[in-house]
Amino acid sequence: MYSSNSKIDKKVTLILAAAGVGKRMGLSYPKQFLEYNNKPLFVTPLEVAQNSNIIDEIILVTNEENIKLVEDICKKYNITKVKDVVAGGKERQNSIYNALRKDKNSDIILVQDGVRPFLKAKYIEKSCELLDKETDLAGVVVGVPVKDTIKVVGIDGEILATPNRSGLIAVHTPQTFKGDILKKAYEQAEKDGFLGTDDSSLVERLNLKVKILIGDYDNIKITTQEDLRFL
Repeated sequence: MYSSNSKIDKKVTLILAAAGVGKRMGLSYPKQFLEYNNKPLFVTPLEVAQNSNIIDEIILVTNEENIKLVEDICKKYNITKVKDVVAGGKERQNSIYNALRKDKNSDIILVQDGVRPFLKAKYIEKSCELLDKETDLAGVVVGVPVKDTIKVVGIDGEILATPNRSGLIAVHTPQTFKGDILKKAYEQAEKDGFLGTDDSSLVERLNLKVKILIGDYDNIKITTQEDLRFL
């Protein structure tokens, strides 16, 4: 067992993506530094990972100019599982790839948005347990069924199709994968020049099985000013 306190007999690492710039928020500073419960937004999911008996290590990705600040914040809040703070890239995908290059042979890797502060311990536990138990699984993604009717529209706004929402899921994080598979997926995407919208989309390109774990609707990502009402 990698950790004496872990329920999973594997090395488990969480990558926290906190390299946003706050453009859609209209901020002059990265949105992950917004305060929630008198702490920077990204500290809350870090604390959940720190207190988890499954997570062994954390790799944090942030803007290059904020690396020292983030390291100091981690020390302030006693986030001792952070092993590396690495610089982000142009896109989120580049940032996560930078973190993956720093990983040391993790069996399971979770990717979590730093501005999705309502991470729950049960997401970590259930995702890792599913991945550990079902040998044909490559990954587990937290998400919720879509409530609204969804329309596919053209560039002029004309409605082209109405998909059946019963088969639609709004995906969240954490997204959890076997470590070697996630690295292979990122390497292949880099080779192909493919830019995905989430981590799972890269793994799906390898024709591997990824399962949805139904989460909660309050697991929102703070993206726009409207989202601040949830803080």
